[in-house]
Amino acid sequence: MLPSFNSRPQGGGSAPCDERAVFTAVVYVLTSGCALRHLPETFGVSPATAHRRFTAWTRAGLWRRLPRAVLDELGARGELDWASAIVDAASVRAKGGAR
Repeated sequence: MLPSFNSRPQGGGSAPCDERAVFTAVVYVLTSGCALRHLPETFGVSPATAHRRFTAWTRAGLWRRLPRAVLDELGARGELDWASAIVDAASVRAKGGAR
């Protein structure tokens, strides 16, 4: 589902990163609230690379297609149990908002 890596036409730069490592780093930032600039080095991905790939994946519509693809894959494996579902929502009044 991830767009393929395109090398820079002017050459130079570093070798392509492992897409799984970049994806893991981006998901970590999105789910933890960590700022990209504070991305732990243990991911092996620079914040700039994570940002570039996140932007490219967003433009390619990855985040819209991903939940459905996961559900389709789990359903094909017979690993979905629709006997129960959880809905999570929050409702709070906006400060200074109109009624």
